Amino acid sequence: MSKKRILFLCTGNSCRSQMAEGLVDHFLGERWEPFSAGTEPSGYVHPLAIKAMAELGIDISDHRSKSVEEFRDAELDLVITVCDDAAENCPLWLGSGNVHHLGFPDPAAATGSKEERMEVFRRVRDGLRRQVFAYLEERAEVGGKGEARETA
Repeated sequence: MSKKRILFLCTGNSCRSQMAEGLVDHFLGERWEPFSAGTEPSGYVHPLAIKAMAELGIDISDHRSKSVEEFRDAELDLVITVCDDAAENCPLWLGSGNVHHLGFPDPAAATGSKEERMEVFRRVRDGLRRQVFAYLEERAEVGGKGEARETA
């Protein structure tokens, strides 16, 4: 059985889409091949995103910020935009795959102390996990224990 390919699309590809890619790879990697990209890539993965994921035992420190153009010709099953800006700047996905939007605030825009900003990253990370997995389950592509399953 081949893996389904999913692209998480955001603006800067430094936080939300990177965390979503890491979550799906870690928990659903047997059935999904996740990727992430940005409409305006930042050129780095945010250190607090790396730290938030490390708290779950997921290492995204070797991820890189990528342009959506790298995936324009890729065969994808699903594209999920994870920030309102990406949905507005890329309303028509020109490549393959069904498109769905799940909006999350940009944790990189959080202000306050390092711990206050870290809490925003944790909330976004946990929201991504809940909403992305719920959406995939709704599509009957994730089993009850976080494992993906085939659809007809």
